[in-house]
Amino acid sequence: MSGDTAASDGGNAIERAGRRLADVVERWMPSPFLFAIILTYMVFVVGVGVEDVGPFEMVSFWVDGFWAFLTFAMQMVLILMTGFVIAYHPRVNDALQGLAGIPNDGKQAVVLVGVFSMAMGWIHWGLSLIVGAIFAREMGKVAHERGVDVHYPLLCVAGYMGLGLTWHWGLSGSAPLLLNTPGNEFIEQEILTEVVPTSRTVFSAYGLALTALSVLFAAAVLYLLAPAPERADGITEYVPEDELFGATPDGGEPTDAERASDESAADRPVPAERIDNSRLLGGLVALTGVAMVAYALATQGLDGWNLNVVNFAFLFSGLLVYQRPALYRERFGEAAEAAAGIILLFPFFAGIQGMMNASGLSQTIADGLFAVSTTETFPVIAWLTGAVVNLFVPSGGGEWIVIGPSVVEAARDLGIPVGQATMAYAVGDAHTNLFNPFWAIPLLAITGIKAREMFGYAIAMLLALVPFLAVVLFVLPY
Repeated sequence: MSGDTAASDGGNAIERAGRRLADVVERWMPSPFLFAIILTYMVFVVGVGVEDVGPFEMVSFWVDGFWAFLTFAMQMVLILMTGFVIAYHPRVNDALQGLAGIPNDGKQAVVLVGVFSMAMGWIHWGLSLIVGAIFAREMGKVAHERGVDVHYPLLCVAGYMGLGLTWHWGLSGSAPLLLNTPGNEFIEQEILTEVVPTSRTVFSAYGLALTALSVLFAAAVLYLLAPAPERADGITEYVPEDELFGATPDGGEPTDAERASDESAADRPVPAERIDNSRLLGGLVALTGVAMVAYALATQGLDGWNLNVVNFAFLFSGLLVYQRPALYRERFGEAAEAAAGIILLFPFFAGIQGMMNASGLSQTIADGLFAVSTTETFPVIAWLTGAVVNLFVPSGGGEWIVIGPSVVEAARDLGIPVGQATMAYAVGDAHTNLFNPFWAIPLLAITGIKAREMFGYAIAMLLALVPFLAVVLFVLPY
């Protein structure tokens, strides 16, 4: 691969720096599961040393936290799986292949995938993660067929940018949706007296401005990072060519539901099979669910858009797209494989969060940062707080439950609107997803690339965003 050559063999300074970092990370980065284990021991040691907590107590905190967020974990899995199912619909895949034919060179290809992923991330993080991964893979395939040289590791990072920047500012952002959920933890703890509507977070001028400016800057960085054609490693350098071509999005094999629908009149399915594959029944159920979502939004406005409504909307929208209940069920079975890594790792990160929360380490980090904040610097401090904690606990909603009270109380003390404080925090939580490979597990499975092969460029993006986000958060008015 050309990535093994010297980083100084041409290109602009940003391209050379990104390539050098990619080489280092490819040599040293552990797998996502080992990454979680290493973080577990790091938090254990720091908790014992900084918080003066006994080792047996820290183990107890880890065990208690291991199962603390099963409800939230299920909500996150549903977000991922509903997004996966819609993304893998053949019409969606055909549309992605059509888009993949637009770019004329590798730089344009990377920027298009990145902007698409960030836009989708604002709409739905699970959909962005899956569609972004599929789009990166399809772009790599189409580019190979057209003779367009595009660097596949950076293309995969572009497909991950929705999770790495915009998702927590958008329609499925855990922190703003949690604040807008009736009876949420903040209200139960009397930190808030009422919900914070999404008109003051996701749909605020502050939140929308942050999103638009960040997408433009990230697109420019992706353009500068993209290697010239002679230094680009195409998709076939990472995925065997015989695995790429001639396969349909669902693996090439017809499903049981599709076989049932193709039976001849002489071998007609039994009534139970006809019911399972009834478009009328599937459409009726789907329209009922979609109508309920529309009614909720019509009566409550965009402020009714919370985590449960998001899952409800995408669950029934998926059924509306597929129509046949049996086919929809089978697609969910395929989606479960993409969610397997999250299901495995989520309890470990919940255990890490248990140690950080119960030992007081999370509070120490937050209090230490907010103690030096002022009205002007608070957004930057909130961003850094979210970024630091997300390195150890890559769960936006889970860490918001722990860190959120400190963010909200510090904002109120300084006279800063809670909605804007939440938006500033949210970018920190998303930003360091570019370092922790936890949420990239489904993307790795779809694109066929290893974490260590792409995360050098992810970390380069993270570092490039640091000065930009610091300046924007400092100067953008509330």
